[in-house]
Amino acid sequence: MRSSAEIDFRLRVSPRDLPELMDGDCSYEDFRGCLRSLEQINRWLLGYRPTLAWLKRLPHRLRGPLHFVDVGSGGGDLLRQIAGWARRHCIAVQLTGIDLNPYAARAAAESTPIELGIAWVTGNALEYRWEKPVDIVVSSLMAHHLEDEEIIALLRWMETTAQTGWFINDLERSQWSCRMFGWVERMVGWHRFVRHDGPVSFRRAFREEDWVRLLTAAEVPREAVTVEHWRPGRLCVGRWK
Repeated sequence: MRSSAEIDFRLRVSPRDLPELMDGDCSYEDFRGCLRSLEQINRWLLGYRPTLAWLKRLPHRLRGPLHFVDVGSGGGDLLRQIAGWARRHCIAVQLTGIDLNPYAARAAAESTPIELGIAWVTGNALEYRWEKPVDIVVSSLMAHHLEDEEIIALLRWMETTAQTGWFINDLERSQWSCRMFGWVERMVGWHRFVRHDGPVSFRRAFREEDWVRLLTAAEVPREAVTVEHWRPGRLCVGRWK
């Protein structure tokens, strides 16, 4: 793979044109190992911070019970963080993670204490029939796996489904972010999927103008949405209703 200095980051690369290993056929052991490395990355590079900071703006009138749905929940680490946040703030929550990959529910269940009461579902969130209304939709490091038309569909679904708000926590496409990942990876040595997929993810990631274009296409009121840069390497989109 070319060095980040040789890559043009001006335009987002389609996931169809630049696939990630974790999106292809693989063993459960490799998939689980990749998810565990991603959890380490989120911990060490402050990946949960944007979502938890957004939750601090939760309207005071809403104290629960709140139904959270994490789209593309992977190994479940974001919902475990949200469970801790809810416990610290005495907010009653119902937590559901949904992921297309059937390995995800198994990996999440293995890593999550039963007493947290998180439900893990395999399926397409946009087609799934929810038994209870969804208050808040979150996702982390999922949007860059989608084509533009899929992101537009996701935004429209979140707008109609989330009664209280939604938040997308994803990567910022930049040479600096890609270089930073490379520096850390060489020091730590994560799973081989992550070593390959990390630089690919940054090329499939976003700049602010990408989100403006996607929000416009989804007919989401731009004035109602926040687009926030978070160091290191995150660009997040949120909306309270």
